[in-house]
Amino acid sequence: MVSGILLVDKPQGPSSHGVVSAARKALGTRKVGHAGTLDPMATGLLILGVGTATRLLTYIVGADKTYTATIRLGSATVTDDAEGDVTSVCDPAVLAAVTTADVARVIDTLSGDIEQRPSAVSAIKVDGQRAYDRVRAGDDVVLAARTVTVSRFEVHEIRRTDESIDIDISVDCSSGTYIRALARDLGDALHVGGHLTALRRTHVGPWSVVDACEIDGIEPKRLISSARIAAELFPTWSMSDNDAVDIGHGKRVRVDLVDAPLAAAIEGQRLRAIVSVSDGVARVVTGFPND
Repeated sequence: MVSGILLVDKPQGPSSHGVVSAARKALGTRKVGHAGTLDPMATGLLILGVGTATRLLTYIVGADKTYTATIRLGSATVTDDAEGDVTSVCDPAVLAAVTTADVARVIDTLSGDIEQRPSAVSAIKVDGQRAYDRVRAGDDVVLAARTVTVSRFEVHEIRRTDESIDIDISVDCSSGTYIRALARDLGDALHVGGHLTALRRTHVGPWSVVDACEIDGIEPKRLISSARIAAELFPTWSMSDNDAVDIGHGKRVRVDLVDAPLAAAIEGQRLRAIVSVSDGVARVVTGFPND
């Protein structure tokens, strides 16, 4: 059985589902999922789970992310990125009055723990429908704000024309942060409008796009074992054969481990389960019987 985690460098154009479809074809299995979508316009690291390793995606999707992006000030779009129709254009005189200090001041307010309203064109469900589907149907969608963490919002370069200000940035953030929303909110706060023109995800948790393959390079040998991935996420417990049998049957097992909400139970080179450890007893949270 083909199983493991695959790091893919998604190009601009295909959807995340399109990358999943390509992986299914290349690996000869339908059991492929991803840990967090990238918009068609975006490029960079997309993490796929294959076979029983899809069970690990639950633990990967919440990892912190790193992005590089370009924000364009001077106009807003319905999607908060370059793929959407333009909804407003700023007066050139107002745009020209925006200083580098103004940009830095607003970026400071968009850093740390912030309340962010996700882009209306997102995969968040509203009354059972994806927000982007409701927008495309003509609905006026305003999503509720939620707390996210932007631990780094760094400006690398600012380029100016009469019609726009382009800002190249890097962002480290918690899962659930929308970089498009940062662009929108920066433009709104400066009263000039803003949207993304480029977005690339470079890291998810400890994994880097540097280690990812291209879509046409997807093959079984690119799969990373579930045991290796789990060991990067959690403390590990190297099980005996007897413990592995008991864990495989869902039994609780006494272990010599520090209590931990989650730990990886590994037999040799195989991940057998994600367990929780309390009072010296391991309990199965997620099993991997065929890893």
